Amino acid sequence: MESLVERVFENTTTQENAESGQKRLTEPASSETQSFEAAPQQAPAKEASPAAEPTLDETIQNQFGLDVKGAKIVIVGAGGAGNNMTARLVQMGINGATTLAVNTDAKHLAVTNADQKLLLGKEVTRGLGAGGYPDVGRKAAQESERDLKKALEGADMVYLLAGLGGGTGTGSLPVISKIAKEMGAISIACVTMPFKIEGARIRKAEDGLYQLRQVCDTAIVLENDKLLKVAGERPLSEAFGVADELIATTVKGVTETISTPSLVNLDYADVKAIMHSGGVAAVGFGESNNRSRAEEAISKALQNPLLEVDYTGGSGALIHITGGDDLKLDETNTVGEYVSKLLDPDAQVIWGARIDPEFTGKLRVITIITGVKSPYILGPVERQEESKTYAQELGIPMVK
Repeated sequence: MESLVERVFENTTTQENAESGQKRLTEPASSETQSFEAAPQQAPAKEASPAAEPTLDETIQNQFGLDVKGAKIVIVGAGGAGNNMTARLVQMGINGATTLAVNTDAKHLAVTNADQKLLLGKEVTRGLGAGGYPDVGRKAAQESERDLKKALEGADMVYLLAGLGGGTGTGSLPVISKIAKEMGAISIACVTMPFKIEGARIRKAEDGLYQLRQVCDTAIVLENDKLLKVAGERPLSEAFGVADELIATTVKGVTETISTPSLVNLDYADVKAIMHSGGVAAVGFGESNNRSRAEEAISKALQNPLLEVDYTGGSGALIHITGGDDLKLDETNTVGEYVSKLLDPDAQVIWGARIDPEFTGKLRVITIITGVKSPYILGPVERQEESKTYAQELGIPMVK
């Protein structure tokens, strides 16, 4: 799949040729004797390097006497799928956040690229994994509670990434989220749900999502079935890579608009207001390079959500816009108005925008709509009946 966010910039550097030095003859030691030996070459005087420009935090400290630090953001990937999402973020490069990979499978964790790694439940699983049992994943996380608290210490916002339906991610994520919230952080889960025909995994995922929703502020949910529209006819391995890419794109976009200078920054306090008690959230993506690119990009983002959802009554929206130097103010306004019309009149809508030279001539919109209506709110019984119907329509038996 063509990367949605990975940008490749080629930095060219120039290298100056050093001028060859010339040996100097020493002056005569006296009028009677002269030495023709070359004196040691004097090192050229070093120019005083200019003083480093103060950082924004240092400027605030100097001008206002305030010790201001940016929000500390930690991204936790739990289980196999969560580890893959974390590794994808590291590969893409993300500023302003620390990545933490946790797993009960020592082999998978060992090859995962992350800033920090934590093997959960050494006594419970001995590094051999949770065997697809969420209860084992939960006990493993509880065993490692002290290490998790240490890793999340001082965090203001914690992203929790996982694929629900297995053992480690499904079982450990509610435990980790509870720890994060008890330590004062905003907890945002970004999870994928199994295909509808995966009956056994669906039931585990439903129960896991229910448990997770009790202890996290917002749960951003992506359906694997919806990925079919994004991945098309690509191989299965690539299709799951699409899920990693989309979640990584969402987390990277929001995080960097908070942590790094942008055309229009997302204020951490505003993001906190949107995500706090946001319930189930849907994420959408849209890009366009047409003349009416703003309308087309936001339309694509909202008409092709990665979760079966009803936006009516949505409580809030976070919009991230990326464009080139030709991005216009009225285009960002168009995107915001389009979203506002779908939501409750009292819904809070915030947006941020970044300029990327790679996007000259086109525009990308990422939307996160909170407080939406979804079948996943109905619970496992209703979802089970829907899975049976879906399997019957496809003419295949449902996996139990």
